[in-house]
Amino acid sequence: MPVELINQHPQVNASLLNHCRKTSLQIIRLCAVPLHHVNVVLTTDGKMAELNSHYRHKEGATNVLSFPFGDGEESFLDSISPPILGDVVISYDRAVEEARLSGITSEQRLDWLIVHGVLHLLGYDHERSEKDAAVMFDKEQELLSELKIHRRIVMPRLAVNVDHVATIRQARGIEEPDPVAAAAICELAGAKGIVVHLREDRRHIQDRDVRILRETVKTRLNLEMGAAKEIINFALEIKPDLVTLVPEKRLELTTEGGLDVVSQQKKLAKTIDKMAKASIPVSLFIDPDSSQIKAANEIGATFVELHTGRYADAEDEALRFEEFEMIRTSAEEAHLLGLRVNAGHGLNYVNTAAIAALDPIEELSIGHAIISRAVFSGLDLAVRDMCAIVENGSYY
Repeated sequence: MPVELINQHPQVNASLLNHCRKTSLQIIRLCAVPLHHVNVVLTTDGKMAELNSHYRHKEGATNVLSFPFGDGEESFLDSISPPILGDVVISYDRAVEEARLSGITSEQRLDWLIVHGVLHLLGYDHERSEKDAAVMFDKEQELLSELKIHRRIVMPRLAVNVDHVATIRQARGIEEPDPVAAAAICELAGAKGIVVHLREDRRHIQDRDVRILRETVKTRLNLEMGAAKEIINFALEIKPDLVTLVPEKRLELTTEGGLDVVSQQKKLAKTIDKMAKASIPVSLFIDPDSSQIKAANEIGATFVELHTGRYADAEDEALRFEEFEMIRTSAEEAHLLGLRVNAGHGLNYVNTAAIAALDPIEELSIGHAIISRAVFSGLDLAVRDMCAIVENGSYY
């Protein structure tokens, strides 16, 4: 977990904490220390005064204090993994007052305090000399400018998986319902992408479906597939907008978990290389696990799609939140490494909003829940309702 937010102030809400987490993540990425760990503490003037008295032998509160990890301690602490930068402690009371006096928002003031605090952890010190103060000021301005550029401006997208329309068709072995027609309705209703999984056993989506979808989809066609030679050659022929490599077992009803990228790096790297030569970006469907994320990055994936199945299937709220936190930290880690992040599996009209609110996630792939609701409400309305949830995601 690159950033840990600790709230010690009664007036700091979840939205503000999320803002501070986003700022902290961007700053440590922009400072080229993406895998280091930072604690950011929001506290009161009273608590800050206690810290000042105890550690600096000064009276009163200051707006921000930085405590580099291992400062004055034994050198063996440097070997701890992941490496820890230290703690940035901010007085929220002082931040609000300074924002009021400066005519800016509290969020803008907190951004500066986080930048200032992290730079202290990295060794910058405006108190050493006028030259050091000028160097630190220039770096602060550079990072704050970059921060504005990197603020998220794109809403998360909904991509609809139409496999289950094909499943109904194949149950009777006839020509309807047609997943191609379903895809058109989904796009007209606001979906920003269409997803199909072409399995080796052709249990639902057929080659014909993918060929026609390649010609008719107006948004983006994401072809899910196993890394089998026949399917790889098919993908290279039709050139979807995105290929998502998934594990595939003949006896499973649906995809049961993420790819084990760690143990299949060589094989998957070859497939990614073939797709890259055809200008087809590749996403790897993986569990929210740090080792899988790092392996995906090492072999050249453009995206990872985080498997949300355990989150969706959690039997109680405590377990669901635990799984959510794993997805959140994995999305942040992948983003910091430069991977683009999608998510999907088991998401429905109840559990999607929290995942959609995670900033690194660009697209959610949802199929079964939408097609199930469409049985009762119609496909157009089912997609519109899910689009609204995705676009207005609320943080957990």
